[in-house]
Amino acid sequence: MTATDRAIELTRAAAAAAADKQAADIIAFDVSEQLAITDVFLLCSASNQPQMNAVKDSIEERLLEIGAKTIRREGQRESRWILMDYGDIVVHVQHSEERAFYALERLWSDCPTIDLKLS
Repeated sequence: MTATDRAIELTRAAAAAAADKQAADIIAFDVSEQLAITDVFLLCSASNQPQMNAVKDSIEERLLEIGAKTIRREGQRESRWILMDYGDIVVHVQHSEERAFYALERLWSDCPTIDLKLS
């Protein structure tokens, strides 16, 4: 089983929205074979809290435009890790230091990556 077409569409839209706000190290993993709760984890970093909030807002606006609403959101305001659950995808916006510390890429490195078509 692989990520659904809808999950890939949402992932690419969220990645483009994050890139519009200069998020760094944007990568997506197809976790559909390892997890039953979602198809994709999208990871990106920001260097400060205002940028993290801008990335979050941009992603939410872009996904709302294509009919996706946040099911659950955690870690707003002073948090250095924002998680947005859309059902088909889960978006992680992390402060650069938390990204290096938690190294989610290492945890999910055995999962295939998704071509985000950002360039």
